[in-house]
Parts: sequence; structure tokens; C-alpha cells
Amino acid sequence: MMKKVMMILAIVMITSCSFASTPPKVVSDAFMKKFPAATKVSWGKEGPKEWEAEFTLNGEKISANFGQDGTWLETEQEIKAANLPKAVSASVKMKYSDWKIAEADKTETAKHGTIYEVDLKKGLKTKSLAFKEDGTTVKE
Repeated sequence: MMKKVMMILAIVMITSCSFASTPPKVVSDAFMKKFPAATKVSWGKEGPKEWEAEFTLNGEKISANFGQDGTWLETEQEIKAANLPKAVSASVKMKYSDWKIAEADKTETAKHGTIYEVDLKKGLKTKSLAFKEDGTTVKE
């Protein structure tokens, strides 16, 4: 009897855990419409009303965020610092010449269009910045 109870409990836990990472149909439908060729898709909650899909597209690892109603919010892809637009690199070098670029992302947003996010590191200090393609800083 105890084994049966444990087995049922395990099934309930597994079912509830997998349900927690399944977005509403309107969100998954919006994702498939925007990224029909995506593979290796995994979902997670980004907030109470926001879902994030991590997936592979054309061999690249990408993440995309959608609102609870299926509205696309942003798509983010890690890029090499060498692939940042020249104006963004120049802006970083001018203002933060003694900082090292730890990570760079190209982010397409519904709010700001395409922006480039740069994580900088100097010793134990870190700083995150966002720029438009022309090198101007984005305030969020």
C-alpha cells in the first residue's frame, strides 16, 4: 500500500512540475508562428505574466519572451564582442576603457527595437549596459 501511495505522489509531483513549465496555448501558438523552425524548445516563467522560451534556430541558441496573452516582447541572442556594431564598441571603449567585455547580446525588443547589451567586468565589479546600434545608451 505504501509503495502505491509513493508512486501516486511521484506521478502527481512530476505532472505538476511539467505543467509549471508549459505556457498557455496562446503563448505557444504565438511562439510557433514567430519561430516555426525552432528546435530544442524549453519554457520557463520569467515573471507572473511573462514566459521565456529557450531554443535553437539555425544552430544558434536564442531566447524569446512573450506576455501571458501571447504578445512577443523580446528575442535575445548572445554574440561575440567582436560582432558588436563599431559604434557600440567605440562607445564602450571611450567610456569604459579599463573594463573588459564579459558578454554581449543582441536583443530585438518590441519597446526599443534592436539593442545591444554588454556586460562589463573590472576585477570583482560588474556593469550591464544597453546601446542602440549607433552607440547611444538606452535607458531602461
